[in-house]
Amino acid sequence: MTDKRTRGKPSKIDQLPESIKAVLIELLRDKSVTQTEVLEKVNGLIQDAGLPDDEQLSRSGLNRYATRMATVGSRIQEAREVSKQWVDQLGGKPTGEVSKVLIEMVRTLAFDQVLKLSESGETVPPKFIKELAVGVEKLEKAASESTKREREIRKAMAEEAAERAESAAKAAGLTSEGAALIRKEILGIA
Repeated sequence: MTDKRTRGKPSKIDQLPESIKAVLIELLRDKSVTQTEVLEKVNGLIQDAGLPDDEQLSRSGLNRYATRMATVGSRIQEAREVSKQWVDQLGGKPTGEVSKVLIEMVRTLAFDQVLKLSESGETVPPKFIKELAVGVEKLEKAASESTKREREIRKAMAEEAAERAESAAKAAGLTSEGAALIRKEILGIA
């Protein structure tokens, strides 16, 4: 049976000096180096640094750390790929669209967290509910401001286009009334 007193205790790897830990991480990233070679090299560095023998890494401890690193690495890679897809899809679109997607993603994450808490059977802490409510309120405000800003930008662009069309129509010899009619059509006031 596992001794519960050791849970939460930093692993030997977590307690390594940063210089040795950096070498370990670099070796784990290099797919041409086996875990056995990593173990030998890192334990050699631990010995060269004058650390006690009980600081040497075990094969299972290294394997657990490597597995954890691989899991985190794959999550980061997955997040990058999803982000790239969204940027590729929305890159040429107004920033309002990107904002809407981000707001929807945060809403989904919040919903997932509430669902996990409710399925776990644990009592949902009031502080969590309050923070979630404040977060949702801020999201809704951001969505509203984004929509308002988008409307204002479209209106300004329409007004600019209408002015240019009216000027071009007058320059082409159209009457002032005809040019004004084109302007009204573009602005949707006809």
